[in-house]
Amino acid sequence: MIYELTDTTKAEPIFAGWEETFLYSCLQKVMGKIYVTDVEHPRSACAYVGCFAFYAGEENEELVENLPGDLVIMTPQNEDWARLIEKCFPDAKKVTRFAIKKNTKFDVKRLQGLIKLLPGGYEIRTIDADIYDKCLQSPVTEDFVSAFESKDKYLEYGRGIVILKDDEIVAGASSYTRYREGIEIEVDTVPSERRKNLATVACSALILNCLQENLYPSWDAQNRISVHLAEKLGYEYAHDYVAYEVSSD
Repeated sequence: MIYELTDTTKAEPIFAGWEETFLYSCLQKVMGKIYVTDVEHPRSACAYVGCFAFYAGEENEELVENLPGDLVIMTPQNEDWARLIEKCFPDAKKVTRFAIKKNTKFDVKRLQGLIKLLPGGYEIRTIDADIYDKCLQSPVTEDFVSAFESKDKYLEYGRGIVILKDDEIVAGASSYTRYREGIEIEVDTVPSERRKNLATVACSALILNCLQENLYPSWDAQNRISVHLAEKLGYEYAHDYVAYEVSSD
Protein backbone atom coordinates (compact mmCIF):
# COMPACT_ATOMS: atom_id res chain seq x y z
CA MET A 1 0.00 0.00 0.00
CA ILE A 2 1.22 3.47 -0.91
CA TYR A 3 0.74 6.34 1.54
CA GLU A 4 1.40 10.07 1.39
CA LEU A 5 3.74 10.96 4.23
CA THR A 6 2.40 13.84 6.30
CA ASP A 7 5.29 13.97 8.77
CA THR A 8 7.99 14.59 6.20
CA THR A 9 10.73 14.74 8.83
CA LYS A 10 10.61 10.94 8.85
CA ALA A 11 11.91 10.94 5.28
CA GLU A 12 14.81 13.32 5.91
CA PRO A 13 17.31 10.53 6.75
CA ILE A 14 16.32 8.69 3.55
CA PHE A 15 17.19 11.67 1.33
CA ALA A 16 20.12 12.91 3.45
CA GLY A 17 23.06 14.12 1.40
CA TRP A 18 21.10 14.43 -1.84
CA GLU A 19 21.55 18.06 -2.86
CA GLU A 20 18.37 18.61 -4.84
CA THR A 21 15.91 21.49 -4.46
CA PHE A 22 12.96 19.35 -5.58
CA LEU A 23 13.53 17.30 -2.43
CA TYR A 24 13.68 20.44 -0.30
CA SER A 25 10.29 21.53 -1.70
CA CYS A 26 8.74 18.23 -0.63
CA LEU A 27 10.49 17.84 2.72
CA GLN A 28 9.67 21.44 3.66
CA LYS A 29 6.04 20.91 2.58
CA VAL A 30 6.15 23.98 0.35
CA MET A 31 4.92 21.94 -2.61
CA GLY A 32 5.00 18.35 -3.80
CA LYS A 33 4.44 15.09 -1.93
CA ILE A 34 6.41 12.25 -0.42
CA TYR A 35 5.15 8.69 -0.85
CA VAL A 36 6.10 5.71 1.33
CA THR A 37 4.89 2.19 2.08
CA ASP A 38 5.31 2.60 5.85
CA VAL A 39 4.27 5.92 7.41
CA GLU A 40 5.66 5.11 10.86
CA HIS A 41 9.09 3.79 9.96
CA PRO A 42 9.74 4.45 6.26
CA ARG A 43 12.86 2.87 4.82
CA SER A 44 12.30 4.01 1.25
CA ALA A 45 10.52 6.99 -0.25
CA CYS A 46 9.48 8.74 -3.44
CA ALA A 47 9.50 12.55 -3.49
CA TYR A 48 7.29 13.90 -6.25
CA VAL A 49 6.83 17.49 -7.45
CA GLY A 50 5.93 18.85 -10.88
CA CYS A 51 6.72 15.89 -13.12
CA PHE A 52 9.85 14.81 -11.23
CA ALA A 53 10.05 11.80 -8.89
CA PHE A 54 13.08 10.94 -6.76
CA TYR A 55 13.54 7.46 -5.30
CA ALA A 56 15.73 6.84 -2.28
CA GLY A 57 16.39 4.41 0.57
CA GLU A 58 15.85 0.68 0.18
CA GLU A 59 14.64 -0.27 -3.31
CA ASN A 60 10.89 -0.75 -3.34
CA GLU A 61 9.10 -2.08 -6.40
CA GLU A 62 5.69 -0.95 -5.20
CA LEU A 63 6.86 2.66 -5.01
CA VAL A 64 8.32 2.55 -8.51
CA GLU A 65 5.23 0.96 -10.07
CA ASN A 66 2.95 3.57 -8.48
CA LEU A 67 3.26 6.31 -11.10
CA PRO A 68 2.32 9.60 -9.41
CA GLY A 69 1.57 11.36 -12.74
CA ASP A 70 0.87 10.81 -16.43
CA LEU A 71 4.45 11.66 -17.39
CA VAL A 72 7.13 11.19 -14.74
CA ILE A 73 10.85 11.89 -14.86
CA MET A 74 12.18 9.27 -12.46
CA THR A 75 15.51 9.95 -10.78
CA PRO A 76 17.13 7.04 -8.91
CA GLN A 77 19.35 7.59 -5.89
CA ASN A 78 21.72 4.86 -7.03
CA GLU A 79 22.25 2.04 -9.52
CA ASP A 80 20.03 -0.36 -7.57
CA TRP A 81 17.07 1.98 -7.97
CA ALA A 82 17.99 2.48 -11.64
CA ARG A 83 17.92 -1.27 -12.28
CA LEU A 84 14.55 -1.52 -10.54
CA ILE A 85 13.09 1.27 -12.70
CA GLU A 86 14.38 -0.47 -15.82
CA LYS A 87 12.83 -3.74 -14.64
CA CYS A 88 9.43 -2.16 -13.92
CA PHE A 89 9.42 0.02 -17.04
CA PRO A 90 11.56 -1.62 -19.75
CA ASP A 91 10.29 0.91 -22.30
CA ALA A 92 11.28 3.93 -20.20
CA LYS A 93 13.39 6.53 -22.00
CA LYS A 94 16.78 6.72 -20.30
CA VAL A 95 18.16 10.26 -20.38
CA THR A 96 21.18 12.14 -19.11
CA ARG A 97 20.62 15.34 -17.17
CA PHE A 98 23.21 17.79 -15.88
CA ALA A 99 23.46 18.99 -12.30
CA ILE A 100 24.67 22.53 -11.68
CA LYS A 101 26.52 23.62 -8.55
CA LYS A 102 24.33 25.17 -5.84
CA ASN A 103 26.81 27.69 -4.40
CA THR A 104 27.06 30.19 -7.26
CA LYS A 105 28.31 33.66 -6.43
CA PHE A 106 26.72 35.86 -9.08
CA ASP A 107 28.30 38.87 -10.74
CA VAL A 108 25.49 41.40 -10.37
CA LYS A 109 26.99 43.92 -12.78
CA ARG A 110 27.40 41.25 -15.45
CA LEU A 111 23.77 40.19 -15.07
CA GLN A 112 22.64 43.81 -15.28
CA GLY A 113 24.65 44.11 -18.49
CA LEU A 114 23.07 40.97 -19.96
CA ILE A 115 19.60 42.46 -19.49
CA LYS A 116 20.63 45.23 -21.88
CA LEU A 117 20.79 42.61 -24.65
CA LEU A 118 16.99 42.84 -24.94
CA PRO A 119 16.23 43.74 -28.58
CA GLY A 120 13.98 46.64 -29.50
CA GLY A 121 10.29 45.86 -29.69
CA TYR A 122 10.34 43.50 -26.69
CA GLU A 123 9.12 44.14 -23.15
CA ILE A 124 10.13 42.56 -19.82
CA ARG A 125 7.25 41.79 -17.44
CA THR A 126 6.94 40.15 -14.05
CA ILE A 127 4.50 37.24 -13.88
CA ASP A 128 1.43 38.68 -12.18
CA ALA A 129 -2.19 37.50 -12.18
CA ASP A 130 -2.77 38.45 -15.83
CA ILE A 131 0.53 37.07 -17.09
CA TYR A 132 -0.12 33.85 -15.15
CA ASP A 133 -3.25 33.28 -17.24
CA LYS A 134 -1.35 34.00 -20.45
CA CYS A 135 1.33 31.45 -19.50
CA LEU A 136 -1.28 28.69 -19.44
CA GLN A 137 -2.35 29.41 -23.01
CA SER A 138 0.78 27.89 -24.60
CA PRO A 139 2.58 24.56 -24.09
CA VAL A 140 5.87 26.47 -24.32
CA THR A 141 5.06 28.70 -21.34
CA GLU A 142 2.65 26.69 -19.19
CA ASP A 143 5.46 25.04 -17.22
CA PHE A 144 6.40 28.48 -15.91
CA VAL A 145 3.45 28.16 -13.52
CA SER A 146 1.79 24.73 -13.88
CA ALA A 147 3.65 22.86 -11.12
CA PHE A 148 1.95 25.05 -8.51
CA GLU A 149 -1.40 23.73 -7.31
CA SER A 150 -3.23 27.00 -7.93
CA LYS A 151 -2.92 30.53 -9.21
CA ASP A 152 -2.97 31.88 -5.66
CA LYS A 153 -0.17 29.50 -4.69
CA TYR A 154 2.00 30.71 -7.55
CA LEU A 155 1.34 34.37 -6.83
CA GLU A 156 2.35 33.78 -3.21
CA TYR A 157 5.41 31.57 -3.70
CA GLY A 158 6.32 31.75 -7.38
CA ARG A 159 8.69 34.18 -9.04
CA GLY A 160 8.87 34.77 -12.77
CA ILE A 161 9.86 37.00 -15.67
CA VAL A 162 8.49 36.90 -19.21
CA ILE A 163 9.34 38.77 -22.38
CA LEU A 164 6.48 40.07 -24.50
CA LYS A 165 6.38 40.92 -28.18
CA ASP A 166 3.14 42.39 -29.54
CA ASP A 167 1.54 41.50 -26.18
CA GLU A 168 2.39 37.81 -26.58
CA ILE A 169 4.79 35.84 -24.39
CA VAL A 170 7.79 34.80 -26.47
CA ALA A 171 10.23 33.83 -23.70
CA GLY A 172 10.54 33.66 -19.96
CA ALA A 173 12.17 32.30 -16.84
CA SER A 174 10.20 31.28 -13.80
CA SER A 175 10.13 29.17 -10.67
CA TYR A 176 9.24 25.67 -11.81
CA THR A 177 9.23 24.85 -8.09
CA ARG A 178 9.82 26.72 -4.85
CA TYR A 179 11.44 25.82 -1.57
CA ARG A 180 11.91 28.07 1.46
CA GLU A 181 15.35 29.33 0.51
CA GLY A 182 14.92 29.64 -3.23
CA ILE A 183 13.48 28.47 -6.53
CA GLU A 184 14.27 25.98 -9.30
CA ILE A 185 14.42 27.83 -12.61
CA GLU A 186 12.37 26.87 -15.68
CA VAL A 187 13.31 28.70 -18.87
CA ASP A 188 12.01 28.52 -22.43
CA THR A 189 11.59 30.52 -25.63
CA VAL A 190 9.11 29.99 -28.46
CA PRO A 191 11.00 28.39 -31.38
CA SER A 192 10.59 31.33 -33.76
CA GLU A 193 12.19 33.73 -31.26
CA ARG A 194 15.27 31.75 -30.30
CA ARG A 195 18.87 32.96 -30.77
CA LYS A 196 17.92 36.51 -29.80
CA ASN A 197 19.28 36.42 -26.21
CA LEU A 198 15.73 36.44 -24.83
CA ALA A 199 16.36 33.51 -22.45
CA THR A 200 19.56 35.18 -21.27
CA VAL A 201 17.70 38.43 -20.55
CA ALA A 202 14.82 36.74 -18.74
CA CYS A 203 17.09 34.58 -16.60
CA SER A 204 19.32 37.51 -15.71
CA ALA A 205 16.31 39.55 -14.56
CA LEU A 206 14.91 36.64 -12.56
CA ILE A 207 18.22 35.90 -10.86
CA LEU A 208 18.63 39.56 -9.87
CA ASN A 209 15.09 39.60 -8.46
CA CYS A 210 15.86 36.47 -6.43
CA LEU A 211 19.07 37.97 -5.06
CA GLN A 212 17.14 41.04 -3.91
CA GLU A 213 14.83 38.74 -1.94
CA ASN A 214 17.70 36.59 -0.63
CA LEU A 215 16.38 33.59 -2.58
CA TYR A 216 18.73 31.17 -4.34
CA PRO A 217 17.94 30.63 -8.05
CA SER A 218 18.85 26.96 -8.51
CA TRP A 219 19.47 25.49 -11.97
CA ASP A 220 19.28 21.90 -13.24
CA ALA A 221 19.99 21.37 -16.93
CA GLN A 222 18.03 19.11 -19.26
CA ASN A 223 20.67 19.29 -22.00
CA ARG A 224 24.01 20.80 -22.99
CA ILE A 225 22.35 23.92 -24.36
CA SER A 226 20.92 24.56 -20.91
CA VAL A 227 24.36 24.00 -19.38
CA HIS A 228 25.90 26.58 -21.72
CA LEU A 229 23.22 29.13 -20.84
CA ALA A 230 23.76 28.48 -17.13
CA GLU A 231 27.52 29.01 -17.50
CA LYS A 232 26.88 32.25 -19.38
CA LEU A 233 24.93 33.45 -16.34
CA GLY A 234 27.69 32.51 -13.91
CA TYR A 235 26.76 28.96 -12.85
CA GLU A 236 29.20 26.04 -12.83
CA TYR A 237 28.59 22.51 -14.07
CA ALA A 238 28.71 19.87 -11.32
CA HIS A 239 28.05 16.41 -12.82
CA ASP A 240 25.69 14.50 -15.04
CA TYR A 241 23.16 11.92 -13.83
CA VAL A 242 20.69 9.41 -15.21
CA ALA A 243 16.91 9.78 -15.19
CA TYR A 244 14.05 7.90 -16.82
CA GLU A 245 11.07 9.41 -18.62
CA VAL A 246 8.03 7.22 -18.04
CA SER A 247 4.53 7.72 -19.43
CA SER A 248 1.41 6.14 -17.98
CA ASP A 249 0.54 5.10 -21.55
